[in-house]
Amino acid sequence: MNIRLEVCGRRLGHTTGRYGPLVRILVTNDDGIDSIGLHVLARAMATIGDVVVVAPDKEYSGYGAAFGPLHLIKPEVHRASIDGIEEAWSVTGPPALCVMFGRLDLFDHYDLVVAGINPGANVGRSVYHSGTVGACLTARNGGVSGVAVSQTVESFGVEGQGWEEMLANQHWETAGSVAAAAVSGLASALPEQPVVLNINVPDREMHDIKGWRRTEVGIEPPRSMATAQLEPRPGHADAFRVKMDWGEAIELPEHTDGGAVMAGWVSVGWIGRLESTEPGFQGATEAESRLDRLLH
Repeated sequence: MNIRLEVCGRRLGHTTGRYGPLVRILVTNDDGIDSIGLHVLARAMATIGDVVVVAPDKEYSGYGAAFGPLHLIKPEVHRASIDGIEEAWSVTGPPALCVMFGRLDLFDHYDLVVAGINPGANVGRSVYHSGTVGACLTARNGGVSGVAVSQTVESFGVEGQGWEEMLANQHWETAGSVAAAAVSGLASALPEQPVVLNINVPDREMHDIKGWRRTEVGIEPPRSMATAQLEPRPGHADAFRVKMDWGEAIELPEHTDGGAVMAGWVSVGWIGRLESTEPGFQGATEAESRLDRLLH
């Protein structure tokens, strides 16, 4: 299959095929072992290397890089079956935990983590909460590069999540092909220092995608929670349900991850590490002065 990607009006060609087992790839997600997007991604990765799927047993969207309380959840691992994939496992815990277990060689050594395909763009502040991205951040913490793959849900996607009933006509294969093109390139020369690549793909046929752009992490997702209010739970004193209302989709600048993908581009973002910074404001100086007085 010929994949054509474009940046700033320039088109590049890349031909995918069976590259052979050059790398061992751990494929995971935050939507659970039964997710169609996970299965499509795993089969796409099988054209590049030796694949092991290690995914949560159920939905863990929004868990970020959380492991959960290990002493309480007492994780279990179960064999799973995915068409076209020789080895698959489900874990009773979030995706970051799947990756951590992999790092401990519970499923043998792996060279790369690829997470997705998430229904819903993981852009803007959704990056902080995404279990898809969180799996890749956890991989990097363990010395392994990670690639997060997400796809817009243009009918109704909110805060990086897509409603299941909206996914009937999702173009999963488009995202799978884009992921294969990017991952095959990365896998051909893995860096010594691990990286995290965040890919967001429009929910379109391949020929309707404009190309790709390297983007920066924006502030807002294309659609976010607008209001939240407490509603009394009938028959339960001092108990409330939270009623949430979703805002309308908003336009975002195309140099950001959210703006690019909503405009029909594949968004490619390299996510750096958290770093210390010089605060440079009066409140920080005062906080440090009071620590001096307390601790000296």
